[in-house]
Amino acid sequence: MKNRVVIFDTTLRDGEQALPASLSVQQKIRIARQLAALQVDVIEAGFPISSPGDFESVETIAREIKGPAICGLARAVEKDILTCAKAVKPAERPRIHTFIGTSTIHREKKLHRTPEEILALVTQSVKLARSKCDDVQFSAEDAGRTEPEFLCRVVETAIKCGASTINIPDTVGYTTPEIFGAIIDNLMNNVPNVDKAIIAVHCHNDLGMATANSITAVKHGARQVECTINGIGERAGNAALEEVVMIMKVRKDYLNVTCNVATTEIMRSSRLVRDLCGMPVQPNKAVVGSNAFAHSSGIHQDGVLKAKQTYEIMTPQSIGLKENKMNLTSRSGSHMVKNRLESLGYAEKDIDLENFYPRFKALADKKGTIFDDDMVALMEATTVEEMADAYKLEYLNVTGGRAVIPTATVRIACEGKSTQEAASGDGVVDATTKAIDRIVGFDITVRDFHLDSVSAGQEALGRVKIIAVAPEGTFAGVGTSTDIVEASALAYMDVVNKVHRMRKFAPRLRSRLSGPTVSL
Repeated sequence: MKNRVVIFDTTLRDGEQALPASLSVQQKIRIARQLAALQVDVIEAGFPISSPGDFESVETIAREIKGPAICGLARAVEKDILTCAKAVKPAERPRIHTFIGTSTIHREKKLHRTPEEILALVTQSVKLARSKCDDVQFSAEDAGRTEPEFLCRVVETAIKCGASTINIPDTVGYTTPEIFGAIIDNLMNNVPNVDKAIIAVHCHNDLGMATANSITAVKHGARQVECTINGIGERAGNAALEEVVMIMKVRKDYLNVTCNVATTEIMRSSRLVRDLCGMPVQPNKAVVGSNAFAHSSGIHQDGVLKAKQTYEIMTPQSIGLKENKMNLTSRSGSHMVKNRLESLGYAEKDIDLENFYPRFKALADKKGTIFDDDMVALMEATTVEEMADAYKLEYLNVTGGRAVIPTATVRIACEGKSTQEAASGDGVVDATTKAIDRIVGFDITVRDFHLDSVSAGQEALGRVKIIAVAPEGTFAGVGTSTDIVEASALAYMDVVNKVHRMRKFAPRLRSRLSGPTVSL
């Protein structure tokens, strides 16, 4: 037990309070269910006194979610604590988390209290919470800037009054790993009853050190880490759960600690929080970013193909992903290109790298990222003309708005002939794709639609990437424009032309590829 770290998730409290709009009760329950599947030890479900909606959320989660302890936050105020106790009461394992500011600036500027008055409030609040709940956690807010001797007195008092978990927050992300480690050491060495409680930490990321400070605290004896999915939270956020957990897993040799988190649920948790909270995850975010297991450098790709451990310290499967992602770009080496062609079903005898690789590099310089359907087209094309787009969008006009049926008119040129069609849909983009379908006659279903801003400002370029499925395979289409609808139409036309090329190359593919049909 002494080497097990309790994972305390505060996504629904600290994370949620940083959102521009509050989550609904049902959204919070969905996240709480996933946190239970993730097997976190404690879910801080909210701040019950803050609003009727937050009280309802905490009480509902306490009643419906089984497994983790369900915790509510309360200031060192009688009404807060009684309200919190009522909200968490239905839980199998209820916890009350009460707190008060302890640093000089909090005492003097915010609370207008003397050190002795703070100690009296700690005594009153912890005793009251303990009379209502067996599991009480106390936090010394802004502990990172609290005088060491006074912090020891606060912690000793809280433990004496019944708190079984003592949280040491770096509330404003001010400390550094060395300083934070020293704070934990000071408590371990100078609080006489420290062995009667678990020391917890709650670190913010204002200077980008939340995870580093949390892990350093664990190294120095802390046995509970407060964190959030994707690191969301006030200002720059909190320590990210996925980072803390995977550091403990990957560097077990150094930390010698364990936790109960089911790491294969990490990616599912990350995506759910991303979608419900409307907070995108930066591509280069540690562990859960879209680039976390992506390799673009030819040197890296070659190493991973030979032995994954050369450039991957953890497997994508360990966090719930199926596989890593090898991005084909102009930086990709010939070994990676050949490997991708073989994975698409081409036999070694059919791959003439000396001829193919220069053409691949030229296309990559032009397009940036090369998708699997591009690889097949490049393999099957015998002339430059065969790689050219057969269908070209000449005209696009859309009408939409509130109480207006979305419609689109498009004109497409193919082999010297222009055809025009119109269609209505659920939105102007849907109407546009339906109008295109009427002209080309392909059976295409869009499975994924993603929009990014390429540049800044009101006239920013938007890039649309879609993943679409047709009987001929799965295709990626990309379109860029200052108009989102036009970018969407161009992305869809990119797919249309790839389907057309695949149809044209189908006889050659059937004669050259053995085994099942290529799915791109």
